[in-house]
This record gives sequence, structure tokens and C-alpha cells, in this order.
Amino acid sequence: MATDTHHAIETVFRIEQARLIAGLARMVRDVGVAEELAQDVLVTALSEWPKTGIPRNPGAWLMATAKRRAIDGIRRDRMLAKKHAEIGRDLEDERDTSVEAIEAAMDDDLGDELLGLIFTACHPVLSREARTALTLRLIGGLTTDEIARAFLSSEATIAQRIVRAKKALGKARPAFEVPRGEERMQRLASVLEVIYLIFNEGYAATAGKDLTRPNLCAEAQRLGRILAGLAPDEPEVFGLLALMEIQASRLSARLGPDGSLVPLPEQNRARWDQLLIRRGLAALERAEALGGANGPYALQAALAACHARAHKAEETDWKRIAALYDTLRENMPSPVVDLNRAVAHSMAFGPEAGLTLLSEIDQAASLRNYSSLPAAKGDFLFRAGRFAEAKDQFQRAAALSRNEHEKAFLLKRAAACDG
Repeated sequence: MATDTHHAIETVFRIEQARLIAGLARMVRDVGVAEELAQDVLVTALSEWPKTGIPRNPGAWLMATAKRRAIDGIRRDRMLAKKHAEIGRDLEDERDTSVEAIEAAMDDDLGDELLGLIFTACHPVLSREARTALTLRLIGGLTTDEIARAFLSSEATIAQRIVRAKKALGKARPAFEVPRGEERMQRLASVLEVIYLIFNEGYAATAGKDLTRPNLCAEAQRLGRILAGLAPDEPEVFGLLALMEIQASRLSARLGPDGSLVPLPEQNRARWDQLLIRRGLAALERAEALGGANGPYALQAALAACHARAHKAEETDWKRIAALYDTLRENMPSPVVDLNRAVAHSMAFGPEAGLTLLSEIDQAASLRNYSSLPAAKGDFLFRAGRFAEAKDQFQRAAALSRNEHEKAFLLKRAAACDG
């Protein structure tokens, strides 16, 4: 029973963590302190809930407890800064102003609160990499390992980056609110990148027993919709929203009954969410109308739209997808784009075309531990009839993967090479 309660507490905390940190950061004006307070509340819940039972509204309990801890901390700091003779008089005088103002700040709209924290963490005092890593940690709840995978970097590097970012923000003490005008536009690209990476972790979980994390996808979509309202004339906002809506339409079809991976060509397209596809196509049309057809997110949305418009896998326009990847590579060069481009060319022009392109990036240092590279190579070799070589690549990919269902899928493909 205690183990079940602890598991329930950890699940609730994982869901509520971003909300807690966002609210606390607005109170204490320090993301590092806010994260510590949130962790303290988790420890309190782990101690009390097994004895008292899980509250009817656990999220509200966590928030209320966190508010009290924050207010007590503010009072304690104030008391240390005053002479003993002034304490009694000043605390009563300030009760109605400071504490009530703090509590009022906690009641801001959740969407703006979370978005405000993203914009704050994307402050110009931080480097692009530091902004993104810190926000993924605070809002996405991603581990340093998961963030390292998103950046194709080491866990130690990301951990240091996050610590430095917290210190820099603590020193700058910026306002925890969504900026307006030019200041908002200066941070928008970083905010979009953060939301994009949160969605990606939800769509394909780095590690663990679950192949996907739908809650992360839903949160990224929600934030994208808010941004579309805040920046109605920004094509890349709509490009990202289109990409997320279309990709999310396939979430349920990506999983078999046992939670195993179902690859795109084998998915039951009747299970794709048509409402999300329509929303995504409408957002893509808006991005293109605003002149953003060649923006990185709009291009990726156009790629997703090629799949969404194909009623059967064999109807997919792979030549158009290959051409779109050629353009994306020019506008957003990266080893991962090169890898996906090779996949597209292999489908459009045959596996040997894909292998030729892979040979150009096979030695990329950033992809050395990236399981998708040997997985793609294994697929090309399998389709080319080179089964022994394909088996080696699938086994290598499985060894690199840290997601249980992905690993099982790759080992299944390796076994199929013997047949």
C-alpha cells in the first residue's frame, strides 16, 4: 500500500510540477528557489500522504502547501533583515500588502503562468542553449539525460548549463510575466524551440517503459495554441502549431495493444485523429499565407501533412517529402535533418540512395550514440536484401536505445533478418 501511495504521489507531482514551479517562481522571483520549494513539498507529501491518505484535490494541496512554505520563507528572510525591535510592528503593517499580493499572484491564469515562466527562462541574459535546457527542465519536467539527448550532448554538459542558467536568472531577477512588443519577439524563437522539444519528448520518449508521453504532447499543443493567440501574424508560430497538431493525430495509432511501436507504414490510418489533422492543415495554411512556407517549422508541418493526406501508406508522396527535406536541410542544417532526409530519399528513390546519403553523415560525432542512425541504416540494408549487415545494425540500434518498447521493436527487426 505504501509503495502504491508513493507511486501515486510521484505521478501527481510529475503532472503538477510545472504548475508549482511557475507559481512559486512568480512569488520568489528565483527559479532555483522555486524548484527547491517544489521538491520540499514533494518530500512533505511523501511523508504525510501515506498516513493521512491522498487529498481529494492533490494538486491544490501541493500548491497550498508550497504557498505557505514560500510565504514563511519570505517572512523569515524579512525578519533576519530587521532589528528585533521592529519585527512586531512591521509584520502586521506589511501583512495586507506583501503577503496578499503574493497570494494574488498565485491565482493568475495557468496558461499565462506557464508561458510566462518559459518566456522568463528564455531571457536574453542566457545563451540560447541555456535558455532551452533550463526551460525543458522546469516546464517539460525532462531529466538532464533526456535534454542531453535532445541536444545530442553529454549529461554533464547539460547539468552544468542548467545550474549556470539558474544562477544567472537569480542574479538578474527578471519579471515573471509574458513580455510584450519587441521584447516578446526577441524571445519568441527560443520559446518555440522549447515547446517543439517538449512535444518531441512526448511523441518519442527518450527512456522508460512508455513509448510516448501524451501529457507532454498535450501541454506543448496547449502552449502553442496560446502563442498563436498572442502572435497572430507570426508564421513560425502557426508552423509549429501545425506540426504538433498533425503529429499528435497519430499518437494512438503509433502504439499496439501492448504498448509496442507500430511503424508509420503499418499504422491503421482510420485511428488518426481527423480533427487534429484539420486543425493542423488550417494552421499550416495560415503559416503559408503569412509568407512562412520555408520556415523550419512550416516545412516540417508540410512533411507531416504529406503523410496526413495519404489515405494509404502506398499513396504517400515520397518524392515531395524528399524535396521538402532538401529545402529543410538548407534552412535548418543539422545531422538529424540529414538522417531524416536520407530516410526520405531511400523511400523515394530506393535503399541504395539512402545508404549513399548515410555514408556522408555516418561519422558525425553528435550521432555516435543516436539509435536512429543504425536503425535507419538497418532498414535500408534490409530493403536492399543485405540481411546479415542489417541484423548487425538493428542490434546496434537496440543496444543504444533506452526505451523498452523501441528496443523490443529493433530486436524484433533484427530477428526478422534471419528469416
